[in-house]
Amino acid sequence: MSLSCGVECVLLVGCSRWAWKRCTYIGSDDSSSWPLATPEEFEPIPRVCRLILAVYESDLNHPQYSPPGGYRVKPEWVVKRVTYEQTQGHAPPYLIYADHDNHEIVLAIRGLNLVKESDYKLLLDNRLGMQMFDGGYVHHGLLKSATWLLAQESETLERLWVDNGRCYRMVFAGHSLGSGVAALLTVIVVNHRDRLGDVPRSLVSCYALAPARCMSLNLAVKYADVIHSVILQDDFLPRTPTPLEDIFKSIFCLPCLLFGVCLRDTFIPEGRKLRDPRRLFAPGRMYHIVERKFCRCGRYPPEVRTAIPVDGRFEQIVLSCNATSDHGIIWIEREADKALQRMKEMSSETRTTAPKIQKLERLQTIEKEHKDALERAVSLKIPHATTDIEDKEESSLEKSAEACQDEIEDASQSKSAETGRETSWDEVVKKLYKRNESGKLLLKSDTDAPK
Repeated sequence: MSLSCGVECVLLVGCSRWAWKRCTYIGSDDSSSWPLATPEEFEPIPRVCRLILAVYESDLNHPQYSPPGGYRVKPEWVVKRVTYEQTQGHAPPYLIYADHDNHEIVLAIRGLNLVKESDYKLLLDNRLGMQMFDGGYVHHGLLKSATWLLAQESETLERLWVDNGRCYRMVFAGHSLGSGVAALLTVIVVNHRDRLGDVPRSLVSCYALAPARCMSLNLAVKYADVIHSVILQDDFLPRTPTPLEDIFKSIFCLPCLLFGVCLRDTFIPEGRKLRDPRRLFAPGRMYHIVERKFCRCGRYPPEVRTAIPVDGRFEQIVLSCNATSDHGIIWIEREADKALQRMKEMSSETRTTAPKIQKLERLQTIEKEHKDALERAVSLKIPHATTDIEDKEESSLEKSAEACQDEIEDASQSKSAETGRETSWDEVVKKLYKRNESGKLLLKSDTDAPK
């Protein structure tokens, strides 16, 4: 009798401890050890969010659902808008935009439409281990959609890139369902750059907002240099490793389903999850927008943490009343814009001193993080993981890409000078100092100094 009572007490204490840890687990725990993102690398994300929101508008000249501050999109720069009638269920609606201010060609794809049967068919067209691609597993339906979209728009994108001097960045962006299409479209483009006029890999990028799990872990890490996933606090979709059809079959009892999934996935060993090559993950580098804290009411000034995680890659669903609302593109745009403004304000407070992290050093850090993540994947024996990334670009293309980047940076600097914005530290040095024959910096005379 006493033995059975002791066993019951141990079970009760153990279950209570597990329930407490599980119920107090919050979204910010996923990225608690990650470093903060810089305003330079996060700057395109609010702009991309507004472009995705613009896909929902039927007439950008007379918008009906514009976010605070408007879309900040010039309708005359919209190259093409494609609706459900034109895609015929092969892909969600999308928009092609030539952003001449930021030297970007953007293809923005909208998210899941809950009243469109074609979107459900696209999302549910997958089974565990159904589709292999580039040495890993991907979502079958999303890959078909990405292939169709590239076949339809490759000529348009190539023409835009060539007509603009082969210097513009090629940006693919999407939300929810569209994020999976955009991510796999980016993987195809990187492996078949000849379809877009041999665009260099360094000029290709993807922003997946509230991303669906669409590729295996080795691919998610391999393409972390070109794919960037943005997750708002407790968003449930990037944390849902089960077949997505389970969610939409039980959409009216989502909290109960999430709790059951939470119980099951919590007891699956971490190593077993990582070593299953068929298991899909959210793609690329992660940007986690954190705005809430445990046992505190309301939203706090958001901060953005970034990393290329291998193990602990948003594996646990958060039992939160915000798990579904954080998935909305409207909230992502709003909080991303707040986070960017906060980062700029914090960086401007020390503008009078030399920046602690130079831009070149930050780029080297990002490259090192990617290399470390690849090595970490190999050390964890992730199936098909490798530290070698195939680079089929010729040196001439790399040089032209570097020249284009310099040209874009010079244009942006001249634009900031024309609009009266604060100049960067390098500009200040160039204006106030000159080099003598020995290369030493000398202060210019008062007559030579800029006014």
